[in-house]
Amino acid sequence: MHRSGAAMAWNVFKFCTALRGLGSIMILLVLGVVGVTYYAVVLTSYGPALYEGGLTSVTAAAVLILFHGLLVMLLWSYFSVVLTDPGSVPPNWRPVMDEERGEGDPLTGSEFGVSQADASKQRVRYCRKCSQMKPPRCHHCSVCGRCILKMDHHCVWVVNCVGALNYKYFLLFLFYTFLETSLVTLSLLPHFIAFFTEGEIPGTPGTLATTFLAFVLNLAFALSVMGFLIMHMSMVAANTTTIEAYEKKTTLKWRYDLGRKKNFEQVFGTDRRYWFIPAYTEEDLRRMPVLQGLEFPSKPDLDAQEF
Repeated sequence: MHRSGAAMAWNVFKFCTALRGLGSIMILLVLGVVGVTYYAVVLTSYGPALYEGGLTSVTAAAVLILFHGLLVMLLWSYFSVVLTDPGSVPPNWRPVMDEERGEGDPLTGSEFGVSQADASKQRVRYCRKCSQMKPPRCHHCSVCGRCILKMDHHCVWVVNCVGALNYKYFLLFLFYTFLETSLVTLSLLPHFIAFFTEGEIPGTPGTLATTFLAFVLNLAFALSVMGFLIMHMSMVAANTTTIEAYEKKTTLKWRYDLGRKKNFEQVFGTDRRYWFIPAYTEEDLRRMPVLQGLEFPSKPDLDAQEF
């Protein structure tokens, strides 16, 4: 039994090491899909249509404007997730004990309509791998080899953990990916249907194959990302993460569920102008410690829950 457990741990270690090695390959794969799509939509299909005149030119211009706008937001969100540290436990971190707070202090649970969790009621968790205490909602990532604040999951597509500091960027990446792939699917649908008609299709075999591939890839991504987006938005509404949703699957009430509006603001901030861009206002970062992943307002009657 001991040898079996050791072998399993070794296999998991090799799997985590393999995930680390996927890094640049996954980024190149994402950029490759973007490149194929760009070639099919802009260079092959709708770019040349701009010069045909009439309604065709107007339609082509509208598609190209939407396509480039969504592409910019998609890539901005994607590289924000890739390049932003999801959040690590500060050195020598200790739980915040009861302190007198002034009016100028950051937003706490009382300003969210609930009481801040009493530190004396919470059981402090300890990570044996990192040899340090873990803040609430923090978990150890075997791929990154460290504890991640408010960890959601490790995503191979972004070659990074998704945690407190980049979860909003990840959601925006899903959102703009869904919009972009849906637009491309609808735009290339007439060309895809033309493959199965008896009429002659303009273009070289290479351009036709690229258009066909771009349609299939974008349709597949649109359908799969839609499912992930719905799942994650439901978790935002409940103020939970993928890991927490699994851990508390038998729990009826959740200590961090403060209502949909407050739950949403804890991820996207309070300034509506910044909800759809991968950034926060300085005011939100200053007055909302929850965005830093160390303090989370909770319901006082459920403070005994451990997560």
